[in-house]
Amino acid sequence: MANIQSLDPSASPLDYYGWELRRQREAHGLKQGQLGEIIFCTGSLVGQIETTKKIPTRDFSERVDAALGTDGVFSRLIGLVLRSQLPNWFQPYAEMEAKATYISTYQAQVVYGLLQTEEYARAVLATGMPDDLDGLVAARMERQRILEREQPPLAWAILDEAVLHRPIGGREVMRGQLARLLEFTGHRWMHVQVLPRSAGEHASLDGSFTAMRFDDDPDIIYTEDLISGHMTANPETVRDAARRYARLQAAALSVEDSAALIARVMEEHYGDLP
Repeated sequence: MANIQSLDPSASPLDYYGWELRRQREAHGLKQGQLGEIIFCTGSLVGQIETTKKIPTRDFSERVDAALGTDGVFSRLIGLVLRSQLPNWFQPYAEMEAKATYISTYQAQVVYGLLQTEEYARAVLATGMPDDLDGLVAARMERQRILEREQPPLAWAILDEAVLHRPIGGREVMRGQLARLLEFTGHRWMHVQVLPRSAGEHASLDGSFTAMRFDDDPDIIYTEDLISGHMTANPETVRDAARRYARLQAAALSVEDSAALIARVMEEHYGDLP
């Protein structure tokens, strides 16, 4: 096991978290097992987090803050830690997503990341055979916290109907995921539409894309390929994407009809077997 004293707290948010956790624990005169008993986990887990062998969770961080009286230090730090677990090429997008005041996205293959359940996200992320699947899943769930703000971004997600029929993770996972989408029916900030198969050829046959608007920065268009993501603020690209999105919205089902289709697919394809 690595020696926590050899950790450089400036090396990464995760290193700093582990270093600070041990510093605070020792300042309170607690051994790893003693802190574990207080926050209802094992001393081994505390040690693994202190040595960066395990990624902390938000629940763990909140319990540490309560136990050590650290005034929310670890609850604030965990956001940086989890964001650092995202692929390097994706981190700039996550930072902009967290600042956006308006998000519009079209997804042709999978459910939009901010709408994914943990089980669905795990199945999607596992296809990339990552070294730390748990860290990636936790980071994706952390991204969704922007929807819990007092004033979250106004968001519009159009999903190709094929997304509803692609059985990612199995029947139970898909049923849970479609039920999650239905929770946004009538939501004030997040709107979900489905582009039906009957739409045929449409304005974004080339693939998925996301547009973001900001209070003080230029609009951005984000796309992904097999191995990386691409952001651009090129005005011509932004205008073209806006036109394409308007056409997608016109071709998609209404929010209410989309919810009806999602519910029908959930029952017919992922309901209880007869």
